[in-house]
Amino acid sequence: MAIQVTMGANLMCTMGVAPSALMVLPTSFTLVDNKPAANIMDFKPFVNIMPFGMCKSPSNPAVAAATAAAMGTLTPMPCTPMPVGPWMPGSSTCMVGNFPALNNNSKCMCAFAGTISITNPGSTTTMIP
Repeated sequence: MAIQVTMGANLMCTMGVAPSALMVLPTSFTLVDNKPAANIMDFKPFVNIMPFGMCKSPSNPAVAAATAAAMGTLTPMPCTPMPVGPWMPGSSTCMVGNFPALNNNSKCMCAFAGTISITNPGSTTTMIP
């Protein structure tokens, strides 16, 4: 079984250089370990998903421009998270605010070719399917 993800969970992007934290607005009124519980729709950039320091993806236009200016040497630029859809797969049976609950096995894709994963779910006691 997976672990329920809550506010403050640690995230990492394969194209980022630093971890980030998941921000969950308390709109569903569901608490786990006294923190707001997350669902698969908590994927909005700069609201739920904060930047991962610097981005090293050549698909990111800022990185591509800086790399071209540096004569082809990969030049990381500040991260701008661009999730392309909700977290997948989420919980198959547990709902938080009318959407599947977010568990620590879920992933989110970035438009700049990164995969965002959950490294620490923020909860240690609540298991969900």
